[in-house]
Amino acid sequence: MSHWTDAHCHLQERFLSDDEKVAADVDETLARAFDGGVDRVVVIGTDAQTSREALAITALEGPVEIYATVGLHPHEATHDLGPILEMAREGHPRLVGIGECGLDYYYEHSPREAQRQAFSAQIGLAHELDLALVIHARDAFGDLFHVLRSEGVPARTVVHCFTGNTDEALECLELGCDISISGVVTFKNAESLREAVRVVPIGRLHVETDSPFLAPVPYRGRTNEPAFVTVVGEFVAELRGDSFTALREATVANTARLFKLPAR
Repeated sequence: MSHWTDAHCHLQERFLSDDEKVAADVDETLARAFDGGVDRVVVIGTDAQTSREALAITALEGPVEIYATVGLHPHEATHDLGPILEMAREGHPRLVGIGECGLDYYYEHSPREAQRQAFSAQIGLAHELDLALVIHARDAFGDLFHVLRSEGVPARTVVHCFTGNTDEALECLELGCDISISGVVTFKNAESLREAVRVVPIGRLHVETDSPFLAPVPYRGRTNEPAFVTVVGEFVAELRGDSFTALREATVANTARLFKLPAR
């Protein structure tokens, strides 16, 4: 039986002060994921601490393969990028990407210029190290596209938790970005997103949880976890008119290509 891949999760996000608790909780979470049909996850860094923990979590043994990224989220764009650069350049056997990074003008927790500078630097890092680039974009597609055109889109780039409209999806695709869909697609008010999902070629599509955030319907309001990526995937398949098997196999292959994961 083939399994799903969760292309974007934050297993370390809630447990930043107790390494033993991190390990115990992650083991239980991944056991549920495997029982639910998930056997690969990519754990995403958002600052120096969560990036270190993402790399550390990859050492856990079990039936689910764990990979990691290091990055500075736009909310943290005023923080020192030095530790991210250092971790990335040191290399790690399970380091597969830079990010999440990008622009967020909805919350604007960091000044826009600081966000643009941090994003540009991380695009350059992805180019330098030939790593995938994981993009966060919210209410900022105009500037996002401008920065990407200025810096050059890395060969393997994904806009994670895409929440834009059809025109924004098509421009992402034209620039060479893949698109990853989270549980937001199941929300009642997400019709424009659902329209966008229908136009994405199956070969450029990924599914994710963004856990512990954004649990899909019918789990909305609960803590999200990688096991729920099957809910997202099956919803997307039905929305697009794809078979569950076709959607699962395509997204698994797409995420393996994006992050250069080992062949199985």
